[in-house]
Amino acid sequence: MPSPPLPKDRAVNERPSSSHRIPGQSPGRSPHRRRLLGAALAAGLVAGGLAATAGAGPAVAAGPELISNGDFSSGSTTPWWWTENVPSSVVDGRLCTDVPGGTTNFWDAIIGYNDIPLTAGETYQLTYTATASIPVTIQNNVQLNVDPYTPELSSADQITDVAEPITHVFTAGTDLDAAQLVFQIGGSDDPYTFCLDDVSLTGGAEQPPYDPDTGSPVRVNQVGYLTEGPKQGTFVTEETGARDWTLNAADGSEVAGGTTTPLGVDPSSGQNVQGFDFSEVTEPGDGYTVTIDGETSEPFSIGDDLYDDLVDDSLSFFYQQRSGIEIDADLVGEEYARPAGHANVAPNQGDDNVPCQEGVCDYTLDAAGGWYDAGDQGKYVVNGGISVAQLMSEYERTLTAENAAGEQLADGELAVPEQGNGTPDILDEARWELEFLLSMQVPAGEELAGMVHHKLHDAQWTGLPQLPNEDSQPRELHPPSTAATLNLAAAAAQGARLFEPYDPDFAAQALDAAETAYAAALAHPDILAPASDATGGGAYNDADVTDEFYWAAAELFITTGEDSYRQDVLGSPLSGDTEAIFPSGGFSWGSTAALGQLDLASVPNDLTADQLAAVRGTVTDAADALVDAADSAAYGLPFGTASADYFWGSNSGVLNNMIVLATASDLTGESAYRDAVLTGLDYILGRNPLNHSYVTGWGERASENQHHRFWAHQLDPDLPHPPDGSLSGGPDSALQDPTAEAELQGCVGAMCYIDDIQSYSTNEVAINWNAPLAWIAGYVAGLGTDDGDPGDPDPAACEVNYVSYRWSGGFTSQVEVRNTGDTAISPWELKWSFADQQRITNAWNATVTQSGSDVSAKPLGWNATIPPGGSVSFGFNGTSSGSVSDPAGFTLNGGACTS
Repeated sequence: MPSPPLPKDRAVNERPSSSHRIPGQSPGRSPHRRRLLGAALAAGLVAGGLAATAGAGPAVAAGPELISNGDFSSGSTTPWWWTENVPSSVVDGRLCTDVPGGTTNFWDAIIGYNDIPLTAGETYQLTYTATASIPVTIQNNVQLNVDPYTPELSSADQITDVAEPITHVFTAGTDLDAAQLVFQIGGSDDPYTFCLDDVSLTGGAEQPPYDPDTGSPVRVNQVGYLTEGPKQGTFVTEETGARDWTLNAADGSEVAGGTTTPLGVDPSSGQNVQGFDFSEVTEPGDGYTVTIDGETSEPFSIGDDLYDDLVDDSLSFFYQQRSGIEIDADLVGEEYARPAGHANVAPNQGDDNVPCQEGVCDYTLDAAGGWYDAGDQGKYVVNGGISVAQLMSEYERTLTAENAAGEQLADGELAVPEQGNGTPDILDEARWELEFLLSMQVPAGEELAGMVHHKLHDAQWTGLPQLPNEDSQPRELHPPSTAATLNLAAAAAQGARLFEPYDPDFAAQALDAAETAYAAALAHPDILAPASDATGGGAYNDADVTDEFYWAAAELFITTGEDSYRQDVLGSPLSGDTEAIFPSGGFSWGSTAALGQLDLASVPNDLTADQLAAVRGTVTDAADALVDAADSAAYGLPFGTASADYFWGSNSGVLNNMIVLATASDLTGESAYRDAVLTGLDYILGRNPLNHSYVTGWGERASENQHHRFWAHQLDPDLPHPPDGSLSGGPDSALQDPTAEAELQGCVGAMCYIDDIQSYSTNEVAINWNAPLAWIAGYVAGLGTDDGDPGDPDPAACEVNYVSYRWSGGFTSQVEVRNTGDTAISPWELKWSFADQQRITNAWNATVTQSGSDVSAKPLGWNATIPPGGSVSFGFNGTSSGSVSDPAGFTLNGGACTS
């Protein structure tokens, strides 16, 4: 990653000037991602194809030695060089230097070696020993010696005062006449002495076989299973005959047993596997294990409240990714507290007055706030759009679906500084990003007014590791794009209807911006972000925006009911095309039509009955295909891509497929859809070919070294690991970063992941990966609240306060129901009738249905009980015509209420 190497023509020991310090060269993020697990080293690295070993070194490779004077036995330093802050000399046969404390980045202090010839396809072995007077992590690269300093090898090694050989094996991808070896030794708060010896680089090496440490061959969900949900596991074995299994309680006693089902070779991993099922066990408890042939699984629980904390953790991720605000220790703990980033406080240039790239525009925008996108510190509209939409959809689902975990999203429940403002905390978090998206719109009076800038980030790639408040690079706006414009139109339209009860002025602002953006996109339908715009940030190029037009039209139609948007939805080439709207590998930032389709299917709107049935049919058709995929997969995975084809961010594809299944479950009540969601969660949390949980802090063998700039403990012990609830991108069989390419050669599909901070293509975090994790966490947490059919509720003493805010053609009503009796009311159902032409379009905090003029409101599960003297509140929006009035009377559980 970060590396400011010297040009090859510099003289021996000549120091590079600061103009050659190019911070943080990191390849751009592609539309897809993934990952794989290897054996952990003492340094916290992971061994795989790129061997990083300490102790007795491997045999010397067969090729010629490419490093002269690597043992410094002559006492000379030729031809080594160093930066001026680390003058080096030979001491006791080693090259030593005193490294100053207080540097920020690895590349702030370098020892290097130039003019190394590399041949594409050749495998090389680098070996060295080093000591440091205090424990430090250094970065060593073999790389191109000029901009963009592309690495052929990039590795972080932990160095102590014990000199042990460290070896890396890598295969060059490019012919280079004069590559460069650099040991980047800066970034320590404290000064230390560094010594280097026995440096060797030879060709003719053999790539170590790919052999990850996968632990027990008995694979389970390492967190646990819902009491009434499916409980399945997978056993990896060379045996072809069925094997006996036992389920044991924490005290070792046998709870259940049976025989496995041989499944043959799993194409996603190349493993021979067998399955087992213990769904009949419903006794809650912790510390369960499954044993087969003397092999025992990781422990797990059975219960109904297993995932409540995952809702909090997965959503706290977004607060901790915020730009432009101090992250408060009272909300996240001292370990994760940090100053505001890019807040125009030195050395930041700030995001409150950001200019365009040269030649793009002559104005600046105040684009402070928003979420950092992923492991880098860029902010991207097309990634922010899907992410904020999914957080808003998680909340909107609580307004329509029974047993949704709405209580956990309410005001005062999440780790956000806006607690206590009367707005659900999840909407407060969504607003932080939504306001950033609004700020990226081209101002009125400018060329392309109403369009939206595609992204904002550093001029060059941000260093790794680096806190955002320490970033000194200039920030730049990149050109507008049609895709970004439609992302704003869709997300702002959805936000307009959700914020209306809490902040009507902001809702009106959002709707105006959405309609302006949609009109601008219609006028400029083919302004596409280029793939070449990948310096300092991912390109996020997208050559087809048909899906974004569909999504935006759908959200605008749901919010406004205007027929022009309905016609754009129905007239889209995607309308009715299940495979195009719901790709088998999961929808994504580059394939967004599903967002609109899911909302059309589940959020009250003005589609006709036949139109609504067709929309819901595409959802259930897609869900049926995913159920079939899960049923036929050895690991229960609802993922329809080719068996060995896992892409960058594959875990987000899995989770987005699970959202399709969960929505189908909400619409139909069919348990098969719910069960496929739960087996998908099993995969994410450990029942997978690597026996690895991809969510930090969740499971015995969980990721902890995800690629991130400031959650970077693997590179800097003073920085934290990613917080609990952070999702890794997941297996990527394309091996799209140097660490994955070197370490994972020969991996198959779902095995292609490594928990290493350098492997950004398999192990990065991203807002558009944590968003579906949060959505699914809310869905699964809500399943535990299902107490079955409560039957007819008892009549109750009650008082209703009904207030409507009306305008031409529409209204918003707020309803408070108070229990005036002396016993709790649980559950409750409030009924009334309209005497005029009022039609409810969407509701919140209750399930509200209307048949003709008759209306019924029921609780969502979390607000099912009204204690004596207590109350519940809900609200709804609607359309009206002619003279309208408030309802004349209400009944609660069949008894009349005063009003």
